[in-house]
Amino acid sequence: MKKRIFITGGSGTGKTSIGEAVCEKIGYKHFDTDSYLWLPTKEPFMETRTPDEYSSLMGKDLINNEKWILTGHVSFGLGHVYMPLYELVVFMYIPPDVRMERLKKREYERYGDEILPSGSKYENSKEFLQYAIEYETGTTPGSLQGQKKFLESVKCPVLKIANDSFEESVNTLLEAISSLLA
Repeated sequence: MKKRIFITGGSGTGKTSIGEAVCEKIGYKHFDTDSYLWLPTKEPFMETRTPDEYSSLMGKDLINNEKWILTGHVSFGLGHVYMPLYELVVFMYIPPDVRMERLKKREYERYGDEILPSGSKYENSKEFLQYAIEYETGTTPGSLQGQKKFLESVKCPVLKIANDSFEESVNTLLEAISSLLA
């Protein structure tokens, strides 16, 4: 049974929700790269940690726990030192239009009318959505192209899931965790 799993994909593909659901079903710890990258500020997602802080916090959790699912990105060279720990990497993908609709909905659920043109979160939300829309066409490590390079570099099995259905994706991952040989 796989014990150390990394789920990655573009923003809005469902990696965190699926990771949390699987962890709840099988008793694994769930970690998310955003909790290492972003400082816990009054206004979330405003101030990042240094690369050393990020790597140190991630390392403590990944090394000191036997069974875990890490969700998110290791896109800026951060956390790549922990790649040898991964026993399974899962790549989540959905069509760009579906992904962007999910993200717009999530932004509104988080911030409400503050993301509208007259709101205090309008510029931040606009920047985030622009970043997210460039996922398919960009060339940065956090883009689809960058993630494909990352997937080619890992030494463990890679499972690709087109997240058309939350329950099907959870079940596919549960099956992969229990059936793939180490």
